Amino acid sequence: MAPKRPKGAGAFPQPVEHPVPKPPDPSALYAALDLGTNSCRMLIAQPKGSQFHVVDSFSKSVQLGHGLEQSGKLSRSSMARTVNAMRVCRQKLQRHKVTNMRLVATEACRRARNSQHFINQVRRETGLTLEIIEPEEEARLAVISCAPLVSTKSEQLLVVDIGGGSTELVWIDLTNVPPRERPRAIMRLHSGFTQDPGPFAAAKVVDWISVPLGVATLRDQFADVEDDSARFALMSWFFEESLEKFAPSASEQARDGFQIIGTSGTVTTVAASHLGLRRYDRTKVDGLRMTSDQIDTVIQGYLKLGEAGRRADPRIGKDRQALIMSGAAILQTLMRLWPTDRLSVADRGLREGLLYQQMSMDGVLEDVPY
Repeated sequence: MAPKRPKGAGAFPQPVEHPVPKPPDPSALYAALDLGTNSCRMLIAQPKGSQFHVVDSFSKSVQLGHGLEQSGKLSRSSMARTVNAMRVCRQKLQRHKVTNMRLVATEACRRARNSQHFINQVRRETGLTLEIIEPEEEARLAVISCAPLVSTKSEQLLVVDIGGGSTELVWIDLTNVPPRERPRAIMRLHSGFTQDPGPFAAAKVVDWISVPLGVATLRDQFADVEDDSARFALMSWFFEESLEKFAPSASEQARDGFQIIGTSGTVTTVAASHLGLRRYDRTKVDGLRMTSDQIDTVIQGYLKLGEAGRRADPRIGKDRQALIMSGAAILQTLMRLWPTDRLSVADRGLREGLLYQQMSMDGVLEDVPY
């Protein structure tokens, strides 16, 4: 007997419809662009609880400050590269119809004699208006970006932002802030380092400094030194000399309750090297705690590789290899000077701080524990 044909056999299959993700409301989006000495980076995000969700991003090495140490001016080629990157940013902003934004420039534009000419060129060719911010605001934005990484056990906090043209250090006393409130107290610094705490216990900024030495400017200071190890030692010594007047250097600090948070491409690259990541993974790096010995092991490994070896190392990357040893000299100096053997790694910085600042001022972040 022939088998019966199943009921419905041969029927045209019904398509399974997946709902198209609803695009975010443009009025709920915020953008932050950080134009530094070496890189142009942008984030577009929307508030989500006490944090934010990234909708789009952009990052490119533009080397805006290349040659600035010698000439005191931004070169035509550097400005052209940067304007091209800014055009891409403009396209992303237009695509998402973003109206809430802050687009800032830092050390290279602060120092260059022709920075206003460059700002005018960017506005003329892209329609975007760059704002040159002062070192204190740059330091403050780096601090608030790291608020989610502040330990409730931290009584003394040092936040370090190693940039391309400068390094910002901020020392904060949290002893009068209840432990669970410490991350939130850091976030409240978005309005200024000196503030009226009102009903809240305030984080006290003991001292801050902006050293005009970053990974690019420190490298350029010793570009004529051929020996790799000698150049590294000189960079470390030179950077340490620049910290002489920073308050924590003047007296010995207690080891217990002291936390250092480092934010920069240098710090995240060292962390990625420590983890052996051949492909960078932010989820594994952001918030990682590294010991001084682990940091030293990575840096000694860089020195053993030499310039050719570092250039070929996928954990460092072609864009970072020319700058990694000057950044490593800064990082190793900081870990030697202060009383802790651990560093909290932050894959966050000025862009995130700009987003938190805008969202906090608009009251769109929920006031919930971190």
